[in-house]
Amino acid sequence: MRAIVCGAGMVGSNIARQLAAEENDVVVIDSSPDLVRKITDTLDVQGVVGFASHPDVLDRAGARDAELVVAVTHSDEVNMIACQVCHSLFNVPVKIARVRSQSYLKPMWRDLFSRDNLPIDEIISPEMEVAKSVLRRLKAPGAFETLPFLDGKVQVVGVRLDDDCPVVNTPLRQLTELFPDLDARVIGIWREDAMRVPKADDQLFPGDEIYFCSRSAMVPRTLAVFGHEEQVARRIIIMGGGNVGLAVAEAIEQEGGHIRARLIEDNKSRAEFVADHLSRTVVLHGDALDREVLEEAGVADAETVVALTNDDEVNILASVLAKRQGARRAVTLINNENYRSLMRTLNIDTFINPRATTVSKILQHVRRGRIKALRSVQDGAAEVIEAEALETSSLTGKPLEEVSLPPGIIVAGVFQDGQVVIPRGDTVIKPGARVVLFATADMVRKVENMFRVSFEYF
Repeated sequence: MRAIVCGAGMVGSNIARQLAAEENDVVVIDSSPDLVRKITDTLDVQGVVGFASHPDVLDRAGARDAELVVAVTHSDEVNMIACQVCHSLFNVPVKIARVRSQSYLKPMWRDLFSRDNLPIDEIISPEMEVAKSVLRRLKAPGAFETLPFLDGKVQVVGVRLDDDCPVVNTPLRQLTELFPDLDARVIGIWREDAMRVPKADDQLFPGDEIYFCSRSAMVPRTLAVFGHEEQVARRIIIMGGGNVGLAVAEAIEQEGGHIRARLIEDNKSRAEFVADHLSRTVVLHGDALDREVLEEAGVADAETVVALTNDDEVNILASVLAKRQGARRAVTLINNENYRSLMRTLNIDTFINPRATTVSKILQHVRRGRIKALRSVQDGAAEVIEAEALETSSLTGKPLEEVSLPPGIIVAGVFQDGQVVIPRGDTVIKPGARVVLFATADMVRKVENMFRVSFEYF
């Protein structure tokens, strides 16, 4: 497949890397010769220097033969016009654009991105996706990742196992015996920088990062089984009043409840702007790295601090400082994946990488077959895929214990006959069921084939 990526920044390069790794024909467009040179030197992609919205530049990039265009430049307007040009002049089937300005995304303008106006198939809003991710983490303290599937009926949750976890060194098959009412399943283990799909005799060890699938209502109970009984935060400090920080504060206010949030912003005019747009959140003008500002915000009593500035280093340092001053938990926004290895050393509980969300959105359109939703985990080491089971699929019509699934693939959840099922060996998947699978990166193609109809592309 020929794919055009508009923008060679961090997000664009990450998307190009993923697409190229899957043997797609990738062309990257950017107005910076240095960025184009860097990406072509490090990845197996072609590069074109120019403005991504210009027809001649898109033509040079091969838009006439492209099946996918992903516009993730720093300009919303360039992204939107690039998709329009690809539609009107080159008839590109799938067009995806990153749009950051919330003005374009208000419900009153929902018709803007229709086929008759701006024909964009998928709008990616990093700010809104990060806000949703933060809220999910606030609702599941103790988890470093929470991913909803089947319209929110189930969640795939990532959690670290500490030394005091009550089920370490216990074979997974015994969990059902120990907790017969636990409707959950361990589907992935990240250990020694490698992802594996566990078998029934596998044990869990301290330091493991595991992923389990559970009914959404059962998530707190399952977290407790794995040693995490943290209470949902009621006192929260948000560091950074940019688009992401404002979106999180607005989302918290919309949730209602008894959450008390305070927001710290170091730019005075921005702090005033944010304060005008919030009704229940206390906005403080100051530096999140200033001890006195943190004390004024009540950091010693804060159950969670959420660091969401535009600077990774500030987010990391502010999180460390806040925890040393008494904050119970830190959720930290980090764009640079290289900082991930520092998280545990610095005692940061969980981090959010907006690029991972963006890449997952794009991969959902790249995957072939009846794919309904997709999330990439551990920087692409595995994918959680929701798809519709076809009558011809090897998964349907017989108990799962009789299905020869390749190593590296596990069925995590099923929705059929109006019910959610966390599958066991005797579960039979029916045609038309929606199925959630967990697959290591090298097994993703096999998952696609399970849900693919010949000569059909979705």
